[in-house]
Amino acid sequence: MEPVYFDHNATTRVDDAVLEAMLPYFQQQFGNASSRHSYGIQARRAIDKARKQVAEAVGVQPVQVIFTSGGSEANNLFIRGAVDSLKPDNLFISAIEHPCVLKPAQAIARRSCEAWNIHQLAVNADGQVDVTAAGTAMQAAKPGVVSVMLANNETGVIQDVAAIAKLVRSQGGYVHTDAVQGLGKIPVGFTSLKVHAMTLSAHKIYGPKGAAALIVDKRLLLKPLIYGGGHENGLRSGTENVPAIVGFGLACELAAARQTETAQHTARLREQLEAGLTGMGAVIFGGQASRIPNTCYFALPDIEGDTLVVKLDKAGFAVAAGAACSSVNPGQSHVLSAMGIDPMLARCAVRVSLGRDNTVEQIDGFLRATHQIVAELQQMGGISL
Repeated sequence: MEPVYFDHNATTRVDDAVLEAMLPYFQQQFGNASSRHSYGIQARRAIDKARKQVAEAVGVQPVQVIFTSGGSEANNLFIRGAVDSLKPDNLFISAIEHPCVLKPAQAIARRSCEAWNIHQLAVNADGQVDVTAAGTAMQAAKPGVVSVMLANNETGVIQDVAAIAKLVRSQGGYVHTDAVQGLGKIPVGFTSLKVHAMTLSAHKIYGPKGAAALIVDKRLLLKPLIYGGGHENGLRSGTENVPAIVGFGLACELAAARQTETAQHTARLREQLEAGLTGMGAVIFGGQASRIPNTCYFALPDIEGDTLVVKLDKAGFAVAAGAACSSVNPGQSHVLSAMGIDPMLARCAVRVSLGRDNTVEQIDGFLRATHQIVAELQQMGGISL
């Protein structure tokens, strides 16, 4: 049996059409987009086209697209760039943000020269930010900068970003959403979400690693993280990664065009998957909330997640124990902790994230393999937690 990839929230393979579009910019059309000769002009035109493709995917103007090296840089550019351009105030983030939002916020809190106050917005047992509680918190401490992700990378739970943004705007603050896991899986519109900034990434939508974007409101003032030649309207200096940007642009165009079809396909597969897992006694985290259609975060009580991931890999199925970006720091998921999940159950967490190429037969094979592994482990007396 061919290995089966069930870890699409970590990364995706590059689409054939995307790779084909990128290839000329490695050798034939290799110019620096800042050069004024024909090679440079070709590169600049390619970037301009990609910028338009990314912009159209989320309903903005091309000038609002700031290319970065990845989602982590884009999130840092907003958090640190906004804080550095504003007077000290209150910075709100949800308790389930990706580390590339949590860590810069924590770093700001530690800077002795800053007077910014950091607040975390709590989530309920299904992993949803409590909008009413957020409103109360923002009445008590006027928000200056707020970041709440659109869809969580572990649970897949979708946040009511538009409602939170309405609260923030009513208080005169600036709001950002990390929409990396939403694009291509659910409709993502900059205007409908009412945000001032949004992060997107190529490698989650069958594009290349090393390309992402921060979408910004034209009125939002940010200070750059990287100074130099003034690229990207002065917000992100550095010679542009033309091949990756070209791939990102086409990946966005394809993701938008295929979104409905991909969502329906992965939702059907997840329904089949979760029916089988619950039949084995699995707990589905965030299962009662609205989720992106491809994500199932589950636990089989008394079966340690890391152990199950390793054994499934040997059986030919690639899944994740939590978030790939946090795998270097083993321990309980901060997302499950924020949801109030018992630590013993949290250690059993496994994430399956489906893609457009996965099949019904692969789900059947996964369920058979999981059932067999669980039976073997239980026969051995279970896993000591």
